[in-house]
Amino acid sequence: MIDAVTARAYTVPTDRPESDGTFAWDATTIVVVEVAAAGGRGLGYTYCDALAAGLVESVLAPLVAGADPLAPPAAWEAMRRGVRNLGGQGIAAMAIAAVDIALWDLRAKLLGLSLADSLGRRRDSIPAYGSGGFTSLAGEDLAAQLGGWAAAGFAAVKMKVGRDPDRDRDRLATAREAIGPAVTLMVDANGAFDPREAARQAEVYDTFDVAWLEEPVSSEDLDGLAWLRHRVPAGIELAAGEYLWDAAEAARLAPSVDTLQLDVTRCLGITGALQIGDLCAARGQPLSAHGAPQISAHFCCATERAFDLEFFHDHARIEPLLFDGAIEPEAGRLRPDPHRPGLGLTLREEAERFRA
Repeated sequence: MIDAVTARAYTVPTDRPESDGTFAWDATTIVVVEVAAAGGRGLGYTYCDALAAGLVESVLAPLVAGADPLAPPAAWEAMRRGVRNLGGQGIAAMAIAAVDIALWDLRAKLLGLSLADSLGRRRDSIPAYGSGGFTSLAGEDLAAQLGGWAAAGFAAVKMKVGRDPDRDRDRLATAREAIGPAVTLMVDANGAFDPREAARQAEVYDTFDVAWLEEPVSSEDLDGLAWLRHRVPAGIELAAGEYLWDAAEAARLAPSVDTLQLDVTRCLGITGALQIGDLCAARGQPLSAHGAPQISAHFCCATERAFDLEFFHDHARIEPLLFDGAIEPEAGRLRPDPHRPGLGLTLREEAERFRA
């Protein structure tokens, strides 16, 4: 039975101010959950406001107390029912995700398997793309970040656009020169445009051989995404989904994009992500994981339609800072260690200096 559930929040400053098409920030907060049962401890986390930690301990912990540690979906159902009157999206969904991930981590540890193997590993490793290229970066700084990923063996890199479209032309030229012609260039507008402006900008991106356009309009604008999907240049793939809260939302979004995305720390954890993975399998639709590379690597290695994950600058920096056992990329791929049970992560003592 689950004996204890704890949650702690940590806030890590960015290495420099960052911004995208619609938001700016100088720190990232991560909420880390641990569950205990049968002498083992499972670890999960979500990138969310510190309020989620309080919700975990006050609302979710009593709901999973006494649950079977080998049956995470049963505890997941109890948590979903338990937040009905709070609202099942937003902070509640992310809090559930962190607990659910911890439960799956614990289950894998009790079975003596890596999380990927406990889910049913389909592949040994998964390609990752270097992601950052914030709108606050330009010139040599932008070239160094994106070019560094290309030199490290990443086959694709992604940059932010949309805050200042006129300035983006120079930034795209810098990016293409830094990574060379063989590396795939991706862009993410974070919902900065309306559909017609997004269509105009897509023509600009095409001149720099951009192959991926993410969230050109809000992911809530399903009609706008569907309209764009048939109007962007043929070589550009339309993607969205990082802000999905559950499989029902994913089912509504899927027909409007070429590639569906998910964030395992937002879409109700491993249990929720598996449902979206099944949706993509049924549709024959490509699936890409957003952020949290240490968790996403295990999920993607066990998911049929997953073809890559995002090695996001902030998360890729924070996770090794807070956790021992973080997977390091090898020639642009992440390979979960089959000899390390669960996620293979333990919270470092040094993390205390970032407690929120």
